[in-house]
Amino acid sequence: MQTQYAALCYRIVKDKPQILLITSRGTRRWILPKGWPMDQRTPGEAALQEAYEEAGVIGRVSETPLGMFPYTKSRANGDEVPCVGIVYPVRVNLLKAEFPEAGERKRKWFSPKKASREVTEPELARILKKFDPSQLRL
Repeated sequence: MQTQYAALCYRIVKDKPQILLITSRGTRRWILPKGWPMDQRTPGEAALQEAYEEAGVIGRVSETPLGMFPYTKSRANGDEVPCVGIVYPVRVNLLKAEFPEAGERKRKWFSPKKASREVTEPELARILKKFDPSQLRL
């Protein structure tokens, strides 16, 4: 089982949290930005870097994970890799219009409840549905 670090990117609008989801490049499903561990970066920093590359997010990350979820990553060559995504909260300060994968993905804000209905992984859906930023120190 491979590990990836995922960024639960959020903002507060009128005292209510909103979660940013992006589309995957292959199936166009709604997902969180995520990627492989990186040398010289903490897991949270790696999640934040992926949030920038995949969604144009500038923000602050907490190194305390919100949870984890299993999923299967489909590779370009057709191989499927069993993975676990460890989810780190990222408070979004700014969304850049130009970012490395801008032409390859869509991004959209959802309420936690709606975001939980848009993703296909049951454990990730639970993390999104119960997300409460008032419990965070960011």
